[in-house]
Parts: sequence; C-alpha cells; structure tokens
Amino acid sequence: MSQLRWRKSSFSEGHSDTCVELAADSIGTPHLRESDDPEAVIATTSAALRAFLRAAKAGRFDHLAR
Repeated sequence: MSQLRWRKSSFSEGHSDTCVELAADSIGTPHLRESDDPEAVIATTSAALRAFLRAAKAGRFDHLAR
C-alpha cells in the first residue's frame, strides 16, 4: 500500500493522527485508512464510497461522534 498517494481531509485537525485518509490505486479502487493505524487499510467500491460520503455530508453519522 505504500505506492498509494494518501490524502487527508481539509477538516483534519492540523497534522495530528485523528483523521481518515483516502487514496485510489492504479485501477481506481478507493482505499481508506486511519492515520493513526496506517497498516489497516480498507478497500471498497466507488459506489459504496459515494454512498458513504453522501450520508456523512447529510449528518447521518453525527450521533457516532459524541
């Protein structure tokens, strides 16, 4: 996974390890990881990632961050 170019959200808290990072491999498969555990990588589909991002933007997971 070291060949992936990871990107942090602009909402990340500075340079801390409290964020989710995203990357796409050479065929476009999205990958996610937590910056505090970079070896634990989840691969998903573009459709599933789009659905997750729509739900997050709509606030459907806000109750989990309390």
